[in-house]
Amino acid sequence: MFAERTGYIVWFSDAKAARGLDKYGTLHYLSRKMQYAVMYMNADVAEEAVRNLQRLPFVKKIERSYRNEIKTEYEKNTPDKTRFYSL
Repeated sequence: MFAERTGYIVWFSDAKAARGLDKYGTLHYLSRKMQYAVMYMNADVAEEAVRNLQRLPFVKKIERSYRNEIKTEYEKNTPDKTRFYSL
């Protein structure tokens, strides 16, 4: 099936050199103005890839994304009022 993926936000100082980050995972988004990149990589190789990323001279900081830990299933606790507004 599908491998477990984790996301990382990589802050960098050189946008031209940051284009080479796709060697370490899937480069999803690269912001030249704010100088960060959003990457996804397999969870089993993520620890080793982060260690290799930290050694790069243009990488300032690496943060793990908590997007997959946020609850995305919502429940509606309010009653449906559409029947009161119908003609």
